[in-house]
Amino acid sequence: MNLPEAKVSKILNFSCVDGPGNRLVLFLQGCNFACLNCHNPHTMALCNHCGDCVPACPTGALSMIGGRVVHDPTRCDECDQCLEVCPINSNPKVFQVTIGEVLELVQRNKPFLNGITVSGGEATTQLKFITALFGVMKQSVSLRDLTCFIDSNGYLPEFAWRSVLPYTDGVMLDIKSFDCDLHCKLTGRTNERVLASARFLHAEGKLHELRYLLIPGMTDVPAEIDRLLDFVLDLSPGLNLRLNAFQHHGVRGEAQDWPAAEKDRVEEIASQLRRGGLSNVTTPAVYI
Repeated sequence: MNLPEAKVSKILNFSCVDGPGNRLVLFLQGCNFACLNCHNPHTMALCNHCGDCVPACPTGALSMIGGRVVHDPTRCDECDQCLEVCPINSNPKVFQVTIGEVLELVQRNKPFLNGITVSGGEATTQLKFITALFGVMKQSVSLRDLTCFIDSNGYLPEFAWRSVLPYTDGVMLDIKSFDCDLHCKLTGRTNERVLASARFLHAEGKLHELRYLLIPGMTDVPAEIDRLLDFVLDLSPGLNLRLNAFQHHGVRGEAQDWPAAEKDRVEEIASQLRRGGLSNVTTPAVYI
C-alpha cells in the first residue's frame, strides 16, 4: 500500500506549547484560511515556482532547475529573506516527508516526548496524511503510548472529522470570531463550520482545547467576549480555553498597523470569563 506523503514547512523536535506535555510538531504547508493577522503567513500557499525568491537568497541556497525552485538546505542560513519577498505567502523551503521518516524521527526522540502534534498552515488540508500517520502510530507497539493531536482552524466538515477521530487523541481548535461578518473579514471564510466543528468534537470527547485570539477593538469587545463565554458554558465550564494575544510578530499588510493586545486587558478578560463560570482559562506566558 502506498502511504501518502506530506508537504512540510517545518518540524520541531520538541515543543511544550503545542499540546499537553513535550511534543514533536509537524507544521504542514497550506491553509484554507487567509487570515489578515496570521503570524506565519508563509505557511498559507504552495509554491508556484515563480522564482522571485531566488535572487533574494544571499547564500545561493535557492536555484531554478527545470522551471522549479529548488532549495539546498546545506547552503541555507535560515535568514528567511525568501519568505519576505514571496508574493503569494509561500515557502520555497517546503519539503516532502514520508510516514516512515516521521516515525523514525518520533522514535529517535521518544524518550523526551509525550506525543506528536500536526499543525500548519492548516493541518487538515492534508487529512489523508494525518489519518495514515496516526493510524500507523496507534498500531505500533513502540509508539502507541504517545498521544496524537491536531491543531486546526476547524473548517473541516463533520464527515471528514469522522475519518480521523478514531486515530486522534485530541484537537486544539481556533475560533477567530463569533461575529460571522468579522470572521469573514479576518479569515476570508464564514464561521458556521468552525463553530459546528467545536460542538461536534466536544460531543465526541475529542476537543482538547479552544483557542481564542484577542485583537484590540475587534475580538476583545464586550459582544464577542459575551458570546465566547456563552459558547464555552454551553459546551462545558471546565473546557480548556486558551486566550492568545495579538502581537505583530510575522504579520503582514494592514495587521501591522493594528494595536497589540496588552497584558492588562487580556488578564481582565480572563478574570471576566472566570467570574462567568469558566474554570480552565489560560493566558499567555509571554507577550512578544
